[in-house]
Amino acid sequence: MIARSQKHWTADVAELLRVGPGFRLAEVDPRATPGYDKDKVQAAEDLAAGAVQLDEYQERLFARSRVESTDASVLLVLQAMDSAGKGGIIRHVVGSVDPQGIALTAFKKPTPEELGHDFLWRVERRLPAPGYIGVFDRSHYEDVLIGRVRQLAPADEIERRYGAINDFEKRVADAGTRIVKVMLHISPQEQKERLLERLERPDKHWKYNPGDVDERQRWPQYMAAYQTVFERTSTDHAPWFVVPADRKWYARLAVQHLLLEALEDIDPQWPAATFDVEAEKKRLAAS
Repeated sequence: MIARSQKHWTADVAELLRVGPGFRLAEVDPRATPGYDKDKVQAAEDLAAGAVQLDEYQERLFARSRVESTDASVLLVLQAMDSAGKGGIIRHVVGSVDPQGIALTAFKKPTPEELGHDFLWRVERRLPAPGYIGVFDRSHYEDVLIGRVRQLAPADEIERRYGAINDFEKRVADAGTRIVKVMLHISPQEQKERLLERLERPDKHWKYNPGDVDERQRWPQYMAAYQTVFERTSTDHAPWFVVPADRKWYARLAVQHLLLEALEDIDPQWPAATFDVEAEKKRLAAS
């Protein structure tokens, strides 16, 4: 399905980007633009058009939850290597809608309280309420990515977590939340250029983390960890989508498309008035 407000896709981008049987991350070109053969200029126009539709869908979803009983919500999970563009997705895609209907969580290093619970405890507490679009800037997948690469947990515990994640996401999806899991796939060369830009621009020094250079040394291990994540946790109820991210404009357009598809599938309608509209018009005119 192609979102109605996005006219220039040549194929169903969700199908092109979805992780299915036999998927190999190593075969994905981070500079590719699957399903889109236009340029950056046209992409900006399409992103703007999609933003109008995304904003309306979000408002319908939120309004419906305020008036009617509904369980519908959307959860966007963003995972990536550093500098892959998660912040840009949040600003330019999610940021195009009314913030009152957005629930954003940027998961950091677990606190002592969080470490006293199972790894999914803090995640469940941040799930979007009905009517909201939830966004996880990093997520429970850190516990099987960094956890595996840095050996922060025993191998048998990492293994347990894959099954726990699948069970958790199935329960969340069954409760009415559409889960959209996105890995922004950046090349090490592009990441190097973006990190260098942060060093060369004083206005971006605050975004630079010296630890990112250390993590670059573990690139093969992280790619292997992601491959295992995709093989173990891309399910019918919560599929993974791998979005080439060397071209920021493409990544933003693709993620917007995935959100539009999720909302079009929900198809939220404006709630009907709970009062007599004509009578209220007369009362207002007479007031």
